[in-house]
Amino acid sequence: MICHNRGERGFTLIEVMIAMAIFAIAGTAIIKVASSSLLGTARMETNTVAQWVATNQLVVVSLEKNWPPKKNQKGEVEMLDRQWHWQQIVEETEDETMRAVTIEVRLDPSDEYPVAQMMTYLSQGKR
Repeated sequence: MICHNRGERGFTLIEVMIAMAIFAIAGTAIIKVASSSLLGTARMETNTVAQWVATNQLVVVSLEKNWPPKKNQKGEVEMLDRQWHWQQIVEETEDETMRAVTIEVRLDPSDEYPVAQMMTYLSQGKR
């Protein structure tokens, strides 16, 4: 025989719905934070690899024997299964024996802004 006490009762439908709504809102917030974290990590990886590409190209330019370095050279390189497009910009300085060399790296050559950009100065005397 089952006895029911009137003092004991379960949750009402409204209480259950409110609890579900609270958990749904909390779950949505957690998913949004996790998604934002993953996007930030992906962006950081892209920027890091682009910096590596720019650094490698600056090393290549610094090892070249031609003076002055070729202006506005462009090229592609594959790194971490992605195709990276770089552009070398050479500018004259006040010192005739030095050049400012900037490397810009993009994922798509038509992008307005580079993912990474690095600059160095090269001296004719050190070649």
